[in-house]
Amino acid sequence: MNEPTTFTLACIVAGALLIAMTLGGSFIARLPLSSAMLYLGVGVALSPVGLALIKLDAFKNAVLLERLTEVAVLVSLFTCGMKLEFRWRDGRWRIPVQLATVSMLLTVAAVTALGVYLLNLPLGAAVLLGAILAPTDPVLASDVQVSNPGDRDRLRFGLTGEGGLNDGTAFPFVMLGLGLLGLHELGEGGWRWWAVDVAWAVAGGLALGWLLGTLVGRAILYLRMRHREALGSDEFIALGLIGLTYGLALLSHTYGFLAVFAAGLALRRIDEPHVRPQVQAPDPAGEALSPAEQEASGAEAPAHMMRAVERFNSQLESFVEVAIVLAVGVLVATTRFRTEVLWFIPVLFLVIRPAAVYLGLLGTPVKGTQRRLMGWFGIRGIGSLYYLLYAINHHIERALAQQLLSITLAVVVASVVAHGVSVTPLMKRYEARKAGRRPR
Repeated sequence: MNEPTTFTLACIVAGALLIAMTLGGSFIARLPLSSAMLYLGVGVALSPVGLALIKLDAFKNAVLLERLTEVAVLVSLFTCGMKLEFRWRDGRWRIPVQLATVSMLLTVAAVTALGVYLLNLPLGAAVLLGAILAPTDPVLASDVQVSNPGDRDRLRFGLTGEGGLNDGTAFPFVMLGLGLLGLHELGEGGWRWWAVDVAWAVAGGLALGWLLGTLVGRAILYLRMRHREALGSDEFIALGLIGLTYGLALLSHTYGFLAVFAAGLALRRIDEPHVRPQVQAPDPAGEALSPAEQEASGAEAPAHMMRAVERFNSQLESFVEVAIVLAVGVLVATTRFRTEVLWFIPVLFLVIRPAAVYLGLLGTPVKGTQRRLMGWFGIRGIGSLYYLLYAINHHIERALAQQLLSITLAVVVASVVAHGVSVTPLMKRYEARKAGRRPR
């Protein structure tokens, strides 16, 4: 098939998919499947085993795929931050923090043990596999995340916060794995890893993101509420803040993922009444404002800005999800899967994740159904692919890279299918029980 024909058919397929998802979104939401499952199926159909419209190679196209997954994770992390309320004495934050630290550490340790003793991986590669598979995915987990900042549900709050935090807190273990493989400097006795890759990069990333999110948000609100300036630019706030925060985080050798999540969290916080700046908008004589301008420049400016940013983020997140999951479907056709994934995936989903969640949530008020659902919805996806591609681009041995690719891609595909099939009935049943209704 010649190139112009391929491009034409690709445009037709992509356009038809986007229109179909828009028109049939409410119908699909009632079915026991997720949109990601449909994108995955279309990706396979477009791959060399189907229509052969697209061909991707995880090694030849590693740089391109790393950048695509990087952008997807950044957008989703910022969106996660924008969804959550943050108050310094809010006890709910114990849930995602413990999931993103204790549960993640236990997951890394368990996967590392499996890698060394059952998969015959060297210690560095086993640690790297644990770091790749430990973080839950903020991109594909939207169905189990909070829908608005006022949602007090512990299950949704915990999973949203975990997805926002652990894509950053997994990075030290990625660097540890690369260091044990001789591809990153750990320092004598691991001092550099502890001081730079753990302490500085984590704390610095969170502090930088929080500072930038707060400063940018307050500056925009000040201009709007006092001078009626910076109107009509809400959609650019997200992209601008993501780019600024991530770039400065990389320059300062801190974790950009944590910084972007913290920036979204800080930007959301300026809409809270106890934080919102109390300034009065002027009333210039003879100058009429439209209803939208009045809302954007008066007391409702914070809420107006947040609604616009959230709407844009949601659309952008959906767009990058389509692109990345289609790419995953194409990669499936060009990857040789190893038989070890047949036992590894059930162990990860049904043993390691539930056990890590149970132990990680000790001391929190999460019990019963909420804890079981948190144990099941450890969705793996774009974040795991990013870390895998990051490792490939750091020149890990080809044989090790192929083994990690086989396991990681199999886990992601299995997660898309298993969690996609189960999310609608399980969450409907959960919401019905919470409301005191009989599940249908």
